[in-house]
Amino acid sequence: MRLAPDWKEYGVIATGDGEKLERWGDLTLIRPDPQVIWRPKTPLRSICRVDAEYERSATGGGQWIFHKQFRPEFEIGWRNLRFSLKLMGFKHTGLFPEQAANWDRMIKLISNAGRQIRVLNLFGYTGAASVACHSAGASVCHVDGAKAMVERTGENIRLSGLDNDGMRYIVDDCFKFCAREIKRGKKYDAIILDPPSFGRGPSGEKWKLEEGIDGLAELVAQLLSDKPLFVCLNSYTTGLQPTVMANILRLKLGDSPKIDAYEIGLACEDGLILPQGCTAFAEFD
Repeated sequence: MRLAPDWKEYGVIATGDGEKLERWGDLTLIRPDPQVIWRPKTPLRSICRVDAEYERSATGGGQWIFHKQFRPEFEIGWRNLRFSLKLMGFKHTGLFPEQAANWDRMIKLISNAGRQIRVLNLFGYTGAASVACHSAGASVCHVDGAKAMVERTGENIRLSGLDNDGMRYIVDDCFKFCAREIKRGKKYDAIILDPPSFGRGPSGEKWKLEEGIDGLAELVAQLLSDKPLFVCLNSYTTGLQPTVMANILRLKLGDSPKIDAYEIGLACEDGLILPQGCTAFAEFD
């Protein structure tokens, strides 16, 4: 288990009954979490004021319930970086704070590389990993199938005081983009894969992690430079163990990289550790 370091504006206050009570800057939110199968020490809504909570619908999906008026768009900071957030459908805010465990590792590797590093971030979402890598001096190609997410990545670059020199923003299906990059002879020193469990590309292409990840990893192996730095594969798919993802990377990348497979999580203020997905990380000498 690797825990997200250095959060000051975010924290999990307490957990229980399938929910987590979170602090996002000046806001407190309650969101569902499938990992929380235990009862709370204290009822979450009695601990502090709750500004908004996500209420699931019996027929699927859900909605945000607001207990005070505030703009659903706000900012939050991690170290010297800042991110634009928004209360979106399906309980999301546009940021996964637990990924700071991996941002920290990427920043250290890029900063210590002693050379210009080219990063490809696939399924890049709102770009927190892209911002982190660019802040360490890397050039980054950010790819996501949703135009709004790619635009928010540019906003996060700006909020963090970074310029667009060395940033490339692509709205595309990740499979098709990788195939074209291989034909163009493009190479990257570091590749981040953060695929959803299910999803659709810009033209309605269907994606299911268990069916597509092996083929995607094969494309990624062809995109690595002659002197690669790392490959990071994340998963939030229930039941997909870290060792499974490590096996996929080992089969595609060979024996040269050191591959770690681990859970990532958050240290909660109620004394518990909340698991929030897993990572397989291949690090090259």
